[in-house]
Amino acid sequence: MKTSLPIVIMLATLLLPSSIYAAGHQVKMLNSGADGYMVFEPAVLSVQMGDTVTFLATDMAHNSASIAGMIPEGASPWYGEISTDITVTFDQAGVYVYQCTPHAMMAMVGVINVGEGKGNLAAIKSAAVKKSTGFVANKERLDNYLAQLD
Repeated sequence: MKTSLPIVIMLATLLLPSSIYAAGHQVKMLNSGADGYMVFEPAVLSVQMGDTVTFLATDMAHNSASIAGMIPEGASPWYGEISTDITVTFDQAGVYVYQCTPHAMMAMVGVINVGEGKGNLAAIKSAAVKKSTGFVANKERLDNYLAQLD
């Protein structure tokens, strides 16, 4: 039986690992940006499973760290060093909230939605209310970012 080359190529492409199709994204850690002072830019990002996000230490004295209870259950947390780029691979669907540890009280937070599911969004909103006294002085910024996912 003779198989045509286009069919073989199509089948080989379908069998390639999905990581080949993963995209890379960048988020800047800034002292000043479009949303004010002490911000991640972009602050709200949607990516697909398998994509990577590199947090760039554009301005010094910032980091990116996931917030316990504000990432999908079973997802891997991350904690970047101050003034150092960090790349995170997102392999589980859901909403992730992260912060700059030294500037969390100044509402330096960001949100990443991975895939189509937002199954943990209600849990994140509930956790934000519970943590609001010690979490961010300006919870309004986080609420605004989460509203962009609704």
